[in-house]
Parts: sequence; C-alpha cells; structure tokens
Amino acid sequence: MNSEKLSARLEAVASFVEQGAILADIGSDHAYLPCHLVKLGRITKAIAGEVVKGPFESAVNNVRKKGLSNEITVRLANGLKAIHDNDGVDTISIAGMGGPLIASILSDGYEKLANVKRIVTQPNIHASSIREWAVQNGWKIIDEEILKEDHKIYEIIVLERGQADYNELEMMVGPFLLKQKSEVFIEKWKRESDEWKRVLASLENAGATTDINNRKKQLQKKIELIGGVLIQ
Repeated sequence: MNSEKLSARLEAVASFVEQGAILADIGSDHAYLPCHLVKLGRITKAIAGEVVKGPFESAVNNVRKKGLSNEITVRLANGLKAIHDNDGVDTISIAGMGGPLIASILSDGYEKLANVKRIVTQPNIHASSIREWAVQNGWKIIDEEILKEDHKIYEIIVLERGQADYNELEMMVGPFLLKQKSEVFIEKWKRESDEWKRVLASLENAGATTDINNRKKQLQKKIELIGGVLIQ
C-alpha cells in the first residue's frame, strides 16, 4: 500500500471525504490517505496527526518525497490536539483503531470539533462505541460501509451533526448496514453469533453467580437480536 494505491479499507474511507474538504487525518501513519486525496485533487489541504514518533517521521518523509509539504502539515500530537484553530478543518478521518479508542479521541478533543462538519471513522473492532458516542454528542450516522480485506472485516461509519435515535439492534450492527444486509455483513454477524453461542455454552457449566447470570442474559439477548437478522 502507498499513497497511489491505498488498501481497500482506506479507499473506502477516502470515498467519504467530500470534494474541497480540509481534512485532519488522525493516526495518519504514513500519511497515505491525505497524500492520496491531495493527488486526486479531492482536497487541497490536510493535517496528518500522529502520536507515535516512528509513524510521525514516516509521514513527514512520505509527504516530503511526494512534494506535498505545502499542502499537508504533519504534526506529532495526541488525538485531536493535532488540529489548530486556524487550520480550518471541516472533516476528520480516524481509521485503523478500536471503536472505544476512536470514541475517546473524539470526546477528549471535543472542543476541536466546533467547525467540523463530517467525521469518517473506520473502527477495527467494537464499532458500536462510535454509534453510542454519536447519539450522546449530537451527531448522526449518514452512511456506513462494511468490507472484507485480507480475511478481515472492517466497518466505516460516517457522521454529521444532527439528532437520531437508533434501536438496540441498529446500535449493534449499524442502521445502514442492517438495511443493506450484504454478504460480508451476514458473514460477520454469523461469526459473532457463533462465538456468543460458544461462550454461552461454556458459561452453562460455570456456576450460577450474579455476574455469570447477567453475562448469560446479555449473550442470550444478543443472540436473539442477531438471530432475527440472520434468518431473513
């Protein structure tokens, strides 16, 4: 993968960045995404934020090699601290992290979202954490995508400002993905359901403490919820 040829998951993330956006790519790694979008002419300015020194230096070198130092500013910073007030950032992308970490980055840097119109996230796990964050903080889901690459399944959740209510199933699997019910979606949730059933079976022989009983009820509810999707 490089800035000319992104991975399928980053190509999907890139597709949700609007023409003319000013992007802050948080956890930018080699800055492949902002470099790609500048080269495409989709954006003219970007911030690439990275908290780890090694990837930060890789991003700096990559941006310099591509001759994009005037268009892309690389900053060593934690989360949204990479964004400065005069950057004019209106779009944020955060890809390749766990859902809870992405949600905490958004919460910790919430004041940096004042002028942001769109957030594009690609959680590796626990995508529901981002949906929960959105509902609690005045953002709504405007689109989602699910894809499989190198035997791994990834979800993309795109947020804009607004209010929306989602039921328990929609929060778990995604309201747009639930409507689409793609083959990858069915594969993911069949796999999850099978794992829940395995854990539930193991708990049947684990005694009857309050914690175990509560865990069993949670698993039974999730299995029941997703079962209604898988049989349709």
